[in-house]
Amino acid sequence: MTDALDFSYESRPVRVVFRAGAAVSATPGEVERLGLRRVLVVCGSRGVGTARAVADALGPACAGVHDRARMHVPVEVADAGVRAARAAGADGCVAVGGGSSIGLGKAIALRTGLPLIAVPSTYAGSEMTPVWGLTEHGVKRTGRDAKVLPRSVVYDPELTLSLPVPLSVTSGVNAVAHAVEALYAPDTSPLVALMAEEGVRAMAGALPAVAEEPTSLDARGRALYGAWLCGSCLGATTMGLHHKVCHVLGGTFSLPHAETHTVVLPYVLAHNAPAAPAAAAAVARALDSTDAPTALWELSGRLGAPRSLAELGLTEADLATAAAQIAGQAYANPRPVTADGVLALLRAAYEGAPPTTPAH
Repeated sequence: MTDALDFSYESRPVRVVFRAGAAVSATPGEVERLGLRRVLVVCGSRGVGTARAVADALGPACAGVHDRARMHVPVEVADAGVRAARAAGADGCVAVGGGSSIGLGKAIALRTGLPLIAVPSTYAGSEMTPVWGLTEHGVKRTGRDAKVLPRSVVYDPELTLSLPVPLSVTSGVNAVAHAVEALYAPDTSPLVALMAEEGVRAMAGALPAVAEEPTSLDARGRALYGAWLCGSCLGATTMGLHHKVCHVLGGTFSLPHAETHTVVLPYVLAHNAPAAPAAAAAVARALDSTDAPTALWELSGRLGAPRSLAELGLTEADLATAAAQIAGQAYANPRPVTADGVLALLRAAYEGAPPTTPAH
């Protein structure tokens, strides 16, 4: 942000219910509040138990459970979800689970206009955004549409208790990435900056507590609070280089979503820091550090998260292909995006060494 105040901010009409046990106790009320009578519950195979508990709580208002969500929302998975919603005569969708489940719910909402309720079980943050994503022929496309923004979001820390610590950590750093990019987005604002810094601080403080005591509802609740703030930042601003890198690595090379965000984030922040010193300083304050990229890298390592793209299965031969694809897309970023710059960033992330901030 510049010193002079010059910004636009649009408040998103999302209702949030946040309390332990809310998935079962509050979701039926949110369905009723929206006047829905036949909702399709969508989830992935791993979260089907939780989704069925929500479906049972909905009673006659549940028109069925569709458990086919997959990472990066392949277009054929979205097609199957739309067919299921239409076959069930659904007048709304309840997405229960992580980013894949909510992504499928959004794909259904995009195509059908059905209202969406999100019940997140990870820290992905997608539930707070009008952003959708679909993968077709190895390319992930994203867009923004008010139709996919959930009408209600039910945050229940109990749902995250079953999230393994390694996935909790990478999901949490994925959320941090939303806040980091919001700080240097062209459409950032003072309110977004406040949410972003607090979101990073909350998540970075909660994750070590989650790792130390995975059954702590307090730690899980603080992480979910951080995810809400970080997701709100993503919903209010334009994504930059970090998200584009992760979309290419996920959509084209099938790298796992949250782990990829975790590995890439310190290197993108180091790359952009000379052109976005205020953003880097805000992240450093939130992490109680003087060097934000290194602090992020150290946090991930301390909590046992992967720190290199090589660990995630990317090969050295993939780097140039990925760099060309990323640099070939137009998007906002504080520092000009070049194929050489992206390749250097990817090579550093591939090797996993401590990030270094280039001279401006």
